[in-house]
Amino acid sequence: MPAVLDDFPVLTPVTDEDLTLAALAVRVHAPESWPEGPLCRSERVPYPCRLARWGRATLDAVGLTENDLAVPRP
Repeated sequence: MPAVLDDFPVLTPVTDEDLTLAALAVRVHAPESWPEGPLCRSERVPYPCRLARWGRATLDAVGLTENDLAVPRP
């Protein structure tokens, strides 16, 4: 079961396609305020979900900052 809960791997070198998907994942899997706390807007699971974590890790791997994407970090 732990393998199911592990984060998605960040493959290096990061391809243009990976970078595009990571930016999309960060935008789509954004936090949304709920009475239970921040939840992923797309999956309704506690934020950050696996795709949000993968997207941020992939963007970090190529050295992009939050300002480069204009995506606010909670």
